[in-house]
Amino acid sequence: MDLAERRGVETEVYQPAEDSALLASVAEDEVGSGDRVLEVGTGSGWVAEQVATETGADVVASDLNPHATRQARERGVEAVRADLVAPFRDGAFDVVLFNPPYLPEDAAAARDDWMETALTGGEDGRAVVDPFVESVARVLAPDGYALMLVSSLTGVDEVVELAGECGFSAVAMREESYPFETLSVLKLLPA
Repeated sequence: MDLAERRGVETEVYQPAEDSALLASVAEDEVGSGDRVLEVGTGSGWVAEQVATETGADVVASDLNPHATRQARERGVEAVRADLVAPFRDGAFDVVLFNPPYLPEDAAAARDDWMETALTGGEDGRAVVDPFVESVARVLAPDGYALMLVSSLTGVDEVVELAGECGFSAVAMREESYPFETLSVLKLLPA
């Protein structure tokens, strides 16, 4: 890939950052060898690749962005273009991972491109988080669970409340604080 192509990928596909590393670290501690794992919103595929390599799990990734699925495949990750969990079979996964677009939109800085799609979660930051929480139970195996990254900018309490309304108990697995936000990985367990 030449420099011009790389620049295009970097503006079209979310690349690993602190949030990616936090989710991958928690997943590596929680996921077992042979688990069937789906990473929703894979971006570059880095988290899926790390989890597969470190745990021996069978990992599939999905993303709405066609550039992201291509980049994940280049990492050796099986990736499909999908909107959240829509195309997957009921009960197909032991674990579902998700680092959603969670930044509240800033109308002054709004862009209309794939990177905005990867980062911005609507007015309150939960435009993608809420539909995920409302739909993920369908694809979880009977003892399955989801690991989802949430930001203090999104309202962790609101996400936990919605999880409860959707039949989950939510446990904070790990938090990291930064000057502008605190990131948490929530484990959503069907109640």
